[in-house]
Amino acid sequence: MGMEMADSARLAAAKTLAACRKRGAWSDAFLNNQIETRKLGKRDAALATKLCYGVLQNKTLCDFYISQFCPLGKLEPLVLDVLRLSVYQMVFLTKIPPHAVVHEGVELVKALTGRRAAGLVNAVLRKIAAEKDHLPEPPRGSEAEYLSIKYSHPEWLAEAFIGDLGAAGAAALLSENNREPPLTAQVNTQKTDLPALLARLEREGVAARPHPWLPDAVTLTGAGNLEALPAFRDGLFYIQDAAARCAVLAADLRPGDQVLDACAAPGGKSFAAAIQMNNTGRILACDIHEKKLTRLEAGRDRLGLSIIETAVKDTGQAWAELENAFDAVLADVPCSGFGVIRKKPEIREKSRADIERLPEIQLGILKAVSGYVKPGGTLLYSTCTLLREENEDVIRRFLAQAPGFAPEAFTLPGSAGDVKTGMITLYPHIHETDGFFICKLKRTDRI
Repeated sequence: MGMEMADSARLAAAKTLAACRKRGAWSDAFLNNQIETRKLGKRDAALATKLCYGVLQNKTLCDFYISQFCPLGKLEPLVLDVLRLSVYQMVFLTKIPPHAVVHEGVELVKALTGRRAAGLVNAVLRKIAAEKDHLPEPPRGSEAEYLSIKYSHPEWLAEAFIGDLGAAGAAALLSENNREPPLTAQVNTQKTDLPALLARLEREGVAARPHPWLPDAVTLTGAGNLEALPAFRDGLFYIQDAAARCAVLAADLRPGDQVLDACAAPGGKSFAAAIQMNNTGRILACDIHEKKLTRLEAGRDRLGLSIIETAVKDTGQAWAELENAFDAVLADVPCSGFGVIRKKPEIREKSRADIERLPEIQLGILKAVSGYVKPGGTLLYSTCTLLREENEDVIRRFLAQAPGFAPEAFTLPGSAGDVKTGMITLYPHIHETDGFFICKLKRTDRI
């Protein structure tokens, strides 16, 4: 790997880390922009991505190691970004020799800050390189403190997971959160079937295999820009994690049903529902963001799922014309997103204060949309978070205020199996899905 090429990959990663830090930019969008602007080849784009995500996933641990050799408070942010990038490479990317990491760290800091910090970066990285195989373990003041440093998650979040899963389970989850997730695509059975799609993807140069337990789904590796694939443009598949697909499976939709997707963007659940319903019946897909609905409509048209209609609506407000109108209402509510840390590593940075308002918003949406369910119909609540206060607690509060609803058992494929209580949390380290909560409620009263 030539120095110049490696430099552009590292520069792209460093600029992305700086943007995340300063502007709260989403790493994936900013990084893709850097890759395009710098015209990085496939190999360098992959390196830039690995470095950027690697640092975001292991920031606390990298800082802990750096702090053993240099007071963090004295470092300007750009210099700290470079040290984090370098330490991540030394500790996690064992194929890059330490002396090369030191050299490239120094070159990178020169490119970003001029020469002033080069000596400092050189000295700190040389010390770390010398101790690389004897770096200290994080302190074990408490299990939560140890896990929060080792796996770079906030301590309060580590504590919440220990409460739900025990120390070993929490460690397995946090460790999985720092891995690259598989990319799952759903077969559009309105246009093709699993064997035909696998053959087509192979012809188009994509490594795809059947999903280990979800029917009509494939796992993709090294797919590059999916939207450029003819199979994608022809509407033969769409991207959706197995967990989100399971939420729609739990609703047990039938051809001819009237369905409301209350918080529909980016559209995966509407697409899954339409395919499950054999494109027969009606799906009203609502969202408060018009721009997001435009993207959903483009997906609908590409997939040929004509039963999906869209409307810009805040479904948390009561809409009289929707009362008692639907066989099923899907409420995939706004949430903290702590189930998709693998895909959006910055989500872990959210504080407790950031998410305090969410349970009230979630409960408000659930109460509003519950009125749209026909008697005997289904209300399906889901989130992509793992926090009890956004999941089970919201359901408990809703049921205390809505005596006309009761949990209903459902069955999922794979290890989840029979969900007798009507609610389940799917975990990345257990089910190999995004972290996800699904609860199925049936409307039991009559009008």
